[in-house]
Amino acid sequence: MSFLIDTRHRTEAEEIMDDFSIHGPVLNDTLNKLATINKFLGGNAVTINGLKILLKDQPKTQPITIIDLGCGGGDMLRAIAKYAKTEGYRFQLIGIDANKNTTDYAKTISAEYENIEFLNIDVFSERFKTLHYDIVISTLFLHHFKEHELLQLLRHLFKIATIGIVVNDLHRHRLAFYLFKLITIPVNNKMIIEDGLTSVLRGFKRKELVELSSQLNSKYQLKWKWAFRYQWVLRRFEV
Repeated sequence: MSFLIDTRHRTEAEEIMDDFSIHGPVLNDTLNKLATINKFLGGNAVTINGLKILLKDQPKTQPITIIDLGCGGGDMLRAIAKYAKTEGYRFQLIGIDANKNTTDYAKTISAEYENIEFLNIDVFSERFKTLHYDIVISTLFLHHFKEHELLQLLRHLFKIATIGIVVNDLHRHRLAFYLFKLITIPVNNKMIIEDGLTSVLRGFKRKELVELSSQLNSKYQLKWKWAFRYQWVLRRFEV
């Protein structure tokens, strides 16, 4: 890739992780290292802080179902489960991933969490449309989709979620690209390095998320967070 990376438009290049047949030690190692990198770069905090915004007026005695799209190894749900236990919330947590090998691994390493389950479901499937939930969590997931797919998915989520949606995704920026290159120098995992760089180029500019918000007719908060993340919290307008 050229030093002068063009970030004016989202790339249509696919990631290795988009192959749902990936399995075994390579997949497990990738999920573990991605969880570590995400935590190191403050990604968990961005999502949980967004969740706090939606929970502000919710009674802690009320059971709340949260789904995590593209849940990977379940690290975000485990972090949310710990937060719920500390703060006294009653969460039912559901991880959604289209790769069965991923959800199988997530189940194994999350076995001690009684309020977490994992479902092998494609978000565009009929089965997904039957799910009911209050809050949607999407961490580094939406950038995998093209604009028309994004709008289709978000409209469905917005129709079902009774409280709102928390999106934590990448700011498409040249500095973000080179920052990721720098921090992954010691990482011995081709999938993480190549997919991470592609992910940055599939990320978003602020104006693109604002435009999506306007098409959803949503009440939203959009904030830039380190390291090159957007925290995008969406709620319905009060009727």
